[in-house]
Amino acid sequence: MAKVRVDDLPGFPSLNSGGRENNNLLKSTASAKAKKSGGFQSMGLSYELLKGITKRGYKVPTPIQRKTIPLILEGRDVVAMAKTGSGKSACFLIPMFERLKRRDPTKGARALILSPTRELAVQTYKFIKELGKFLELKTILVLGGDSMDSQFSAIHTCPDIIVATPGRFLHLCIEMDLKLTAIEYVVFDEADRLFEMGFGQQLNEILHRLSASKQIVMFSATLPKLLVDFARAGLSDPVLIRLDVESKLPEGLCLKFVYCRPDDRYTTLIILLKYVISQQAQTVVFVGTQHHVELVSYILTEYGISNTSVYSSLDPSARKINTAKFVNKKVSVLVVTDVAARGIDIPSLDFVINLHFPGKPKLFVHRVGRCARAGRTGTAYSIFSTDDLAHLLDLHLFLNRFFDINDSNSIGSVPQELLEEEHLTVTEIKKHHNISGVLRTSENAYKKYLSSRPVASTDSNARVKKIKFYSLKPLEVFFNVASKLNTDAPVKGEERTEDERKFQEQKHDLLLKMHNYKPQNTIFELKKSQKSAPFMAMKEKRSQHTDIIKKYRTKMEELDKEEEVKRVKSKKEGVMSAQEANELDISTVFNKVVAPQKRQNADHLYKEAKSKKQKKVYTRDAENYIPYEAADKHTEDGLAINSFERQAMNAEFSVIDRDTNEVHHKGRLKKWDRIKKKMVAVQDPRAGKIRTESGAWIPCSFKTGRYNEWKEKSKIEEQLAKETASDDDTPFKQLSHEQRYPVSRHARHNAKVEAKKQAGVGGSKELRAPEQIVKSRMRLEFIKKRNAENATRKIENRKRSMRTYQRVQLAAKSGKGKKKK
Repeated sequence: MAKVRVDDLPGFPSLNSGGRENNNLLKSTASAKAKKSGGFQSMGLSYELLKGITKRGYKVPTPIQRKTIPLILEGRDVVAMAKTGSGKSACFLIPMFERLKRRDPTKGARALILSPTRELAVQTYKFIKELGKFLELKTILVLGGDSMDSQFSAIHTCPDIIVATPGRFLHLCIEMDLKLTAIEYVVFDEADRLFEMGFGQQLNEILHRLSASKQIVMFSATLPKLLVDFARAGLSDPVLIRLDVESKLPEGLCLKFVYCRPDDRYTTLIILLKYVISQQAQTVVFVGTQHHVELVSYILTEYGISNTSVYSSLDPSARKINTAKFVNKKVSVLVVTDVAARGIDIPSLDFVINLHFPGKPKLFVHRVGRCARAGRTGTAYSIFSTDDLAHLLDLHLFLNRFFDINDSNSIGSVPQELLEEEHLTVTEIKKHHNISGVLRTSENAYKKYLSSRPVASTDSNARVKKIKFYSLKPLEVFFNVASKLNTDAPVKGEERTEDERKFQEQKHDLLLKMHNYKPQNTIFELKKSQKSAPFMAMKEKRSQHTDIIKKYRTKMEELDKEEEVKRVKSKKEGVMSAQEANELDISTVFNKVVAPQKRQNADHLYKEAKSKKQKKVYTRDAENYIPYEAADKHTEDGLAINSFERQAMNAEFSVIDRDTNEVHHKGRLKKWDRIKKKMVAVQDPRAGKIRTESGAWIPCSFKTGRYNEWKEKSKIEEQLAKETASDDDTPFKQLSHEQRYPVSRHARHNAKVEAKKQAGVGGSKELRAPEQIVKSRMRLEFIKKRNAENATRKIENRKRSMRTYQRVQLAAKSGKGKKKK
C-alpha cells in the first residue's frame, strides 16, 4: 500500500507556502511524526493562528505551554504557576485567539486581560499584535495616566480584546456603567503581583460585573493565600498547574555576589560597569527607591556611561520613551526600581545588577529573571553589605543552594586597588552642588528602605554572627582586571597568570592575618617595669578571668577546626560527584546496560526467602493492570473531590493584606473625645462613597461625570439617534444604554463595510443612488446660499458702521465751531 503524504490530503495546507502545496516541506514520514507530536500542530489550532505562531518563530511549545494550553482549550478554569521566562504569555493568548477566531463588532469586548503594571500591559498588547496579526481582531489598551477621552472613544469602537490595568479599567466601568456581560474569557496576568499591589478590591468588583459563563485563567509565579481565596470564590472547579517552581531560576543564569562596605556601594557599581561588563552589553540596574534612580543616573552620566531610567512616578510618555531607548540599544544601562521586576521581556539582556539587595527572595527571583530568558544565558551581580548578610542567607535557603564563603567564583569582594582607583572620583562626583539635594534625599530614603524592608529570619541572623565575611577573597571576575593594573608581574602570559594568582593569594592572607591579629597586652600594660595603678588593675583582672579566656579560645579553635573539616569534606564530595558519569553519557556509549534493581528490592526478597513464616505479599502490576472502572469515573459522576484545595493548601503562603487589617466601624459606634470630654459619634465610613454591584463601597471620585461631558462634546448620542431615526422612519429620540452599547456607530459602519466586502461591492467604485445625488446637490446649494447671505450681511454691517462713524465725526466738528464763536 502506498504511503500518503500530509501535503496531498485536502485541508492540510503548508504553513510556509501561505496555503499552497509544498512537497518539499516534509522529507520523510518519520521526521513528520516526530515534528508533529510535540509541536503546536498537534493541538488542533486554526490555520491563521498557526501561521502567526510560525511567523513569530515558535516551533516547539515549552513545558508550561504543553500542559496549560489543552486544558484552557477545553474551557477549564486554570491557575498556572511557572518560573519567569517560561512562555506564560503565549499560554493564555493562543487559547484566546482560538476561542475568538473572527472579529464580531456586534457583541463588544469578549476577552479581558488585566496586568499589574503599565509596561507589562504594553508588552502584552504588542505580543497580541504580533501573534494574532492574521486574525483581524481589534485590541485596545486601557492604562492609568492616559487620556480618558481617547479611552471612551476606544471602548465605543467595540473591540474584541481589552488589555488594561485594574485601577483605570474599574474607573471606566463605573464612569460608563459598563456591564461586561459579553466578556467570556478573562486573564489575570501576574496575579500574585496584582494582590500585592492592593488591587484585590478592584478585581472583586470587576469579577462581579462579568457573566456567570466566563472562563478565568490566572498566571502567577507564587501562590499567596489571598489569591487562593480569590480563586476559591471566583473560579469554578479550577485546575492548579505547578511546573518548574522548584528550580525557581533559569538554567542559563549565573549568580555572583559582591561584598563591599556601605560607602563603597556606588564605587562597586562603577567598577562592574567599567571593567567587568563590556559597553556593548545591555545591563539593568535595580535600586531600592526612585530617589536612588536619579542619583545613580547622574553618577553614570558623569562617568560617560550611556544610561536611562524608569520608575513609577515618572510621566507615562517618558517611561515609554526611556524603555524604547534601552530596547532599541540606544543606551547600554537601564536604571529602574522594582516597577520593572515583573513580566518585562527585554530581548538580548545580558546582565542584571542589584545595587540594593532585595528584602524578599521572591523579589530577587523576579529581578534576576529579566535575563537568561527563553534559553539564553545571563549573569546577575548582587552587591551586598553589612545590612544584607542575613537576607543573603535567607535567599540561599529559599533557592536551596549551598552557601560556601570560600567559593570565589560565586561570592567575593572587590580588590582594594580597584576600590582606591575609583573611590576618589565617585566621592568628588557626590560633592557636586547639582546633586547635593538628591544625595541627601536618597540617604534618607535608604534609611526608610531599610526600616520598611521585611526582617530576615532569626536563624539567619544568628548564623551570620558565626560567618567571617571579612575573610572573603576577591571575586574571580576581578582577577584579570587586577592583573592588568599590577605592573610588577612577569611579562609572559602563563607565568604572569600563575604568579599574579599567587601574589593575590599571599596579599589576601597577609591582610587577613593583620585583621585577625590581637596583641596580648593592652595599652595599660606597655610599661611592665613600673608598677603603676593601671598595670596592677589589669593584672588583677587577668587573674580573675583566666579560665573564661581559655574556654573562649578553645571553643573558637574547635569551631574553626569543624569549619575546616566541613569545607574539606564538601570539596571531596564535589570531586567525587564530578568524577561520576551521567546516565546520558552511559546511554550514549553503551547500547545495553545490565544492572541490578534497587538495593531495597533485593534486600526485601532476601528477607522474604530467609523468613519461612512470612506470608506471601501480592503486589499489583501498575503497568499491565486493567481496572474494571474508568479512572475518571468519580469525576464523571460528580462525586470527585477537587484536588485544587489540597494542592493550594500545600503551595500557598500568607501575604499581609493591609486592607483587611483596617478597623470597620459598626453603625452608631461612639468614641471618647479628649478635647470635648465626652463620647462622640464616629463618622460614617460610607460618607462620600457609592455602592457598587459587588456590594462594596468605593469613593465617589470614580463617578466624576467626565463621560457625560465627553458625550456632549463628541455628540455621539445625537449621531446614533439620527441613525436609528433614519433607519426606522421615526422622529429623533434619546437612546438607552442597551441600545447605545455595545453596538455603536463605529461598529455598525464596520459591519456594513464587512458586508460590502463579502458581497464584492467596492467602496469608492460604488454607484450613488438618485436620492443621494439630489441630497448632495441640495446640501451644496444650501451652503452656497448661506455663504452669500453671510457675505451680504457683513457688507451691510460694515456700511452701517461707516455711517455711524461719519455722523460722530460731523458732530464733533460742529461742537468745536460753536465753542470758537
